[in-house]
Amino acid sequence: MRRRRLLFSLLLVAAAGLGTAAVPPPGAAGAAPRAATPLDQVIPAPASVRGGGDAYTLGDRTRIRVPGGSGEAKRIAGYLAGLLRPATGLALPVTTKDGRDGIVLRLGGSGTGGLGAEGYRLTSDGRAVTLSAARPAGLFHAVQTLRQLLPADAERQRARRGPWRIAGGTIADSPRYGYRGAMLDVSRHFFTVAQVKRYIDQLAMYKINRLHLHLSDDQGWRLAIKSWPRLATYGGSTQVGGGRGGYYTQDDYREIIRYAASRYLTVVPEIDMPGHTNAALASYAPLNCNGQAPPLYTGTEVGFSSLCVPKRETYDFVDDVIRELAALTPGRYLHIGGDEAHSTSHADYVAFMDKVQPVVAKYGKTVVGWHQLTGAHPAKGAGAQYWGYDKTGAAERQQVADAARNGTRLILSPADRAYLDMKYDKNTPLGLSWAGYVDTRRSYDWDPGSYLQGAPAGSVLGVEAPLWTETLKTSADIEYMAFPRLPGIAELGWSPASTRDWDDYKVRLAAQGPRWDALGMNYYRAPEVPWPAR
Repeated sequence: MRRRRLLFSLLLVAAAGLGTAAVPPPGAAGAAPRAATPLDQVIPAPASVRGGGDAYTLGDRTRIRVPGGSGEAKRIAGYLAGLLRPATGLALPVTTKDGRDGIVLRLGGSGTGGLGAEGYRLTSDGRAVTLSAARPAGLFHAVQTLRQLLPADAERQRARRGPWRIAGGTIADSPRYGYRGAMLDVSRHFFTVAQVKRYIDQLAMYKINRLHLHLSDDQGWRLAIKSWPRLATYGGSTQVGGGRGGYYTQDDYREIIRYAASRYLTVVPEIDMPGHTNAALASYAPLNCNGQAPPLYTGTEVGFSSLCVPKRETYDFVDDVIRELAALTPGRYLHIGGDEAHSTSHADYVAFMDKVQPVVAKYGKTVVGWHQLTGAHPAKGAGAQYWGYDKTGAAERQQVADAARNGTRLILSPADRAYLDMKYDKNTPLGLSWAGYVDTRRSYDWDPGSYLQGAPAGSVLGVEAPLWTETLKTSADIEYMAFPRLPGIAELGWSPASTRDWDDYKVRLAAQGPRWDALGMNYYRAPEVPWPAR
């Protein structure tokens, strides 16, 4: 079955322009009608697909129906209409009237009981396309699948010629893991609210549901804290290379959270400690053991800074920051970093984490830290984000696995698989290579459930793709490093392990290229992917 699907997919890609013969554009004289995208050609791969029957074609009479008029369903319907109107030129009115035609969005009802909080069902025939889900997040994810079933030109902001067909059949889909994240480092280089929103939209297309914001580091503090105002105004004034930095006001941060929530992503904020703290130490002299503030830092070295573990002022600072951050953040998790604390003795590191983790709990949040947290005493229910790689020492990996057996939950971000800032190869103009080169196949070809030997499969919360920004300054830089690798991490987090097949995946990935072109994204055309000709 997989061979037949792969053969069919290859034929579709060839038809899209991989051959040397010129192919007339859609709608041109003599052009063959554009075939509808098969239901199994989307990313992430759906859990279950049953193709067959007539395709549905959007037309002048198409309505987007929201029977029952649920507020969240109506909002999602409006979002869908807003996506499709510019390119299709269709009115696509949203109505609460029931009917058997058009695009129908249903919350609850028969057939949705086993889909969970994020699953959905999509059914298409010649009369209608019906999206059903138990919860609004599932309905939103169904819309992302629907987008990929339409031609890539549907993403453009100017009217294009159709037809706008959706293949017949049924998808029943729900995620493998409940945590599917992407991290954006806004500390090494600052990114504006608008830039973060652009990335959120790109993450949402592939059903990512967590945005981890790395808000503090040696090079910059990026969130205003009212009780310690110099953290942002002084500590956030610069960035790598010495350029002007920036920070989010608390209203800015609320807007990021609101926008992410509208795309069904939850923000996980990170304040890194006790290391990676030079911006804070430079802002407030009492945080230093010698009472002297160091200069601001604009380089890229790590491991040289540390909060003063014995001082009372340190814990006043930590309590105030976590209190304000927790009050601003509706999500469950708060990330306290904990990696590369090379200037903190092991005894001090353990003492610090023992004091800080209860502060997170005091303010109603669940602590997450980088996997070095497992070298201390992880709090009950804590999450450890594993960023080691294939060459990480056995003792360190065993320490993480032991913690997982004792109840610590794992978020897997192996640096030589999931770090989006690693260079693709030696010629990549951006990024770093300390974990090696990470091409598109390597970032996809691993299994989170069995990656960390000795860790129970049930301990894995999910996966996350971090993007560190020592060398990244623009949205175009972010896109170049994240795409095409991020969709593969998203698929590892969403799709059943049985669907993981590089030869099949690379064909589905290639078909995303025209969609990214339509969206104006700056992606890397990885040579191992059979991209259609432009």
